[in-house]
Amino acid sequence: MTYTSPYRSEGRARIYRAPEPIASILGRSVFLSGSLEPGGGERWHLEMIRRLNHLPVTIFDPWRDDWDSSWVERKSDERFATQTRWELANLRRADVVVVYLAPGSEAVVSLLEFGLSAKEKKVVVCCPDGFYRKGNVEIVCEEQHIPIVHDFDDLVQTVIHELTKP
Repeated sequence: MTYTSPYRSEGRARIYRAPEPIASILGRSVFLSGSLEPGGGERWHLEMIRRLNHLPVTIFDPWRDDWDSSWVERKSDERFATQTRWELANLRRADVVVVYLAPGSEAVVSLLEFGLSAKEKKVVVCCPDGFYRKGNVEIVCEEQHIPIVHDFDDLVQTVIHELTKP
């Protein structure tokens, strides 16, 4: 099956959404990790894409409109395994990993992705008040010298700074 991203950009950014194959990388790249709640949850990543679209960068967006909650979250379910492998490959590939931890969300996969990326020092975190593990996130950021902000506008500005620095 050929996958065509419905968010193919008219701006300068190149956007890939799971499980789209990565044809080529434009400039620096960013992986959008964070609270992505299927079924109508907060869609912060669309606003992030809109705000980064003027840059010559590649954006890896794991959101899938066709996600089906009947998928078994096991390696044996090929649809689930494909999604997870796409995320892990592009998490490693990205120059910057954005982690947005929305208040009221659990974001357990995002916490895992945060942990996997933290030692590589390529993470930017937004953890507003109300996220249930905020203290843990703040301490890891402090110890690993990871930028942490507390609102979305600061997150966008920090990500742009990280993507455009030499």
